[in-house]
Amino acid sequence: MSNFDNHDKREGFSSKFGIIAAAAGSAIGLGNIWRFPYLVGENGGAAFVF
Repeated sequence: MSNFDNHDKREGFSSKFGIIAAAAGSAIGLGNIWRFPYLVGENGGAAFVF
């Protein structure tokens, strides 16, 4: 007999932003996501990003 009685329930993302953030974080890398705004600000390109 199986110990998994609730096999039809599973966890999931609560919003589309969570899915996009997880995909971007795994594809790009969290270090590069944090480093990009810093480099843009240090080199004077913040006006062109927004």
